[in-house]
Amino acid sequence: MVAYVVVRMDVTDADQYETYKAAAPAAIAKYGGSYLARGGAIETVEGDDETRRVVILQFPDMDAARTFYNSPEYTAAREKRAGAASGQFVIVEGL
Repeated sequence: MVAYVVVRMDVTDADQYETYKAAAPAAIAKYGGSYLARGGAIETVEGDDETRRVVILQFPDMDAARTFYNSPEYTAAREKRAGAASGQFVIVEGL
């Protein structure tokens, strides 16, 4: 069953974050993932205003999403993000 990775990210160093953005897509693709949304315009329609960067990834299943997140390739990408952003990653099983 398809799974989604929902990311909400506070970027504090845009220049350094660009190095992460360049490294992440190859890791995502290697594990069967694809971008559904990548930091585009957002509009809060209920609740507290969302001011963070929002990214949504799709993977074939929960295992693929977990494998991607813990992979050596994505670990290397996360290291490039260290100190430039902090956020939340949630894996959600689809219908």
